[in-house]
Amino acid sequence: MHDQTPCIDLSQLESVYAPLAESIRRLIDVSIRTEAEPAAVAAAQAKIDAATAELSVTAQPGPVGVHHMPNGQTIAWGNAVVGVRNPVAPPLVIHHDPDGLVWSEFALGAAYEGPPGHVHGGVCALVLDHVLGATAHQPGRPAYTGTLTLRYRRRTALGRPLRAQAHVERTEGVKTFAVGYLADEDGVTVEAEGIFIHPRQSSS
Repeated sequence: MHDQTPCIDLSQLESVYAPLAESIRRLIDVSIRTEAEPAAVAAAQAKIDAATAELSVTAQPGPVGVHHMPNGQTIAWGNAVVGVRNPVAPPLVIHHDPDGLVWSEFALGAAYEGPPGHVHGGVCALVLDHVLGATAHQPGRPAYTGTLTLRYRRRTALGRPLRAQAHVERTEGVKTFAVGYLADEDGVTVEAEGIFIHPRQSSS
């Protein structure tokens, strides 16, 4: 984990590293879909390897972790779902409505394929785990997945606009029960129910 960092510093760093992650996302996508000749592929690989070596010189050991803000909020730049510095992340932007609804709208491309032309079921689970968990997570009081139950109603197509949303069904002590779904323009593709746990605060 990282110590509290001034908002302006994080904003400046994001302006540098978020575009890098976005460029790598495009690279991942095109590397899956390209039909370039072997010589062109080899030349591109050499450039990528050179850039990787250059960036590796100043890479920190281990994961990025979480930046803690003075207001209690956290920024998880390396998160696999919302991390703006993680090229594997779409990344989702999570919205919190005043009525408690949590939602995000996005599209998933070639990097997330399972069945041909469709999103991998595990990626659907990843997205819904995060969106449902966001209903329970609070500044300074994280919640962790206890159980996640999914019902795959039909396949989720790649490249189409998607919406994931969730809300709290009830709370019982340290447990938050949330429900939600993933949908495209034609309706729900995956339904989800989850139980999220707030670790008990240490008395020490």
